[in-house]
Amino acid sequence: MISSSKIKSVDFYRKIPRDLTEASLSGAGLSIIAALSMLFLFGMELNNYLTVTTSTAVIVDKSTDGDFLRIDFNMSFPSLSCEFASIDVSDVLGTNRLNITKTIRKFSIGPDLRPTGSEFHSMPVIHSLKHGEEADDDSAEGSHMITANNFDSYSHEYPILVVNFYAPWCYWSKRLKPSWEKAAKTMRERYDPEMDGRILLAKVDCTEEVKLCRRHHIQAYPSIRIFRKGSDVRDDHGHHDHESYYGDRDTDGLVKAMEELVAPIPLEESHKLALDGKHKNTAENVKRPAPKAGGCRIEGYVRVKKVPGNLIISARSGAHSFDTSEMNMSHVISHLSFGRKLSPKVMSDVQRLIPYLGGSHDRLNGRSFINHREVGANVTIEHYLQIVKTEVITRRYSHQHSLLEEYEYTAHSSLVQSIYIPAAKFHFELSPMQVVITEDPKSFSHFITNVCAIIGGVFTVAGILDAILHNTMRMMKKVEIGKNF
Repeated sequence: MISSSKIKSVDFYRKIPRDLTEASLSGAGLSIIAALSMLFLFGMELNNYLTVTTSTAVIVDKSTDGDFLRIDFNMSFPSLSCEFASIDVSDVLGTNRLNITKTIRKFSIGPDLRPTGSEFHSMPVIHSLKHGEEADDDSAEGSHMITANNFDSYSHEYPILVVNFYAPWCYWSKRLKPSWEKAAKTMRERYDPEMDGRILLAKVDCTEEVKLCRRHHIQAYPSIRIFRKGSDVRDDHGHHDHESYYGDRDTDGLVKAMEELVAPIPLEESHKLALDGKHKNTAENVKRPAPKAGGCRIEGYVRVKKVPGNLIISARSGAHSFDTSEMNMSHVISHLSFGRKLSPKVMSDVQRLIPYLGGSHDRLNGRSFINHREVGANVTIEHYLQIVKTEVITRRYSHQHSLLEEYEYTAHSSLVQSIYIPAAKFHFELSPMQVVITEDPKSFSHFITNVCAIIGGVFTVAGILDAILHNTMRMMKKVEIGKNF
């Protein structure tokens, strides 16, 4: 059996009797400093252990979220009518999608960028409209010419006033002219303005009556508007409650549509029933409420292939002409992001771990791009976007999983004069590389080892300093009493 004396022989920490030790003020001071140093270094080590550290690497993109990329946006165009606003997508592979409507919402907005009513619903795209014969310069004038001076009197006099806002240089206005004049003449013969007075067909030359056309937010030619007596509100910040006609433009089609407008209105009490019959006629498929303001807020999303491409917002119509010199594609970007939409909570949680992440996720948010016409007309505003995917990977207990996948981008914008219809263009290109941010976990055993090193190291260093200080003081005392050694 091993005796206790033999066990004591392996004691590394043999004790010195207290009677043989001597306390000193210098030793006490060093002990206090050593204890404070241990506490400070322990706190620093604990903070370092609790702090999340990451490593960043750039690798070839190995996305697992499919071949398509989602683009979310919310933009306001103060001078683009929702009536003609079109969202188009194209890419280098030949994809060319025009006038996307399924995932898009439009709201008419005023100069203050606030909506002026409910959502603006676009009608199905009309690929072909019936037109009459080519313009005949000698055709009889059947419609009344209206100016800014007499527009109000005409709109108050007739229960239904149908106005053709046109431009003499416009191809579609020229094609409409003979049919419009014949239809106006026919309606005048059937419903004499003096004897009957239920309907009147008129026209406005927008090259001469510029202010009148702007007042009614005319942005394309020809624009046929239906005004009902008493429904045109002129005092509500410039908003006008009337309808746009989008039916056939041949004589028979126009006459038929006009007859359907008049049908619900008896000769007597025509003023009252002009409003009552507003929703009772059968021509709803060829007309819809006209925009109440000249601007448009466009929001929604589109899905694009992960190849270089374009998102284009412009005015588009297959049966109207646009005066490009008067078009202004100024816009305010409230939101523009790529990839799946991240909730604020997810983004805040990630930024708590990685503060610098997400700074370029929505770089253009809140920015305005206004054309003050200092560079002239026909101005297209272009944005060049370089997109990079960022993935955050966490590691826990030798397992790793993807915490977040987002797309960040850089943006460069410019104003360019063009011979084509002005537009807002977003050219995007995805990088073939992706950034991988990996959380580096810290071992608890490493933390314990560092704590032991701190305690042992500080204790040892303090002991060495105490010995040096103690021996130095003894030597000084011996020198003072004249002893040599």
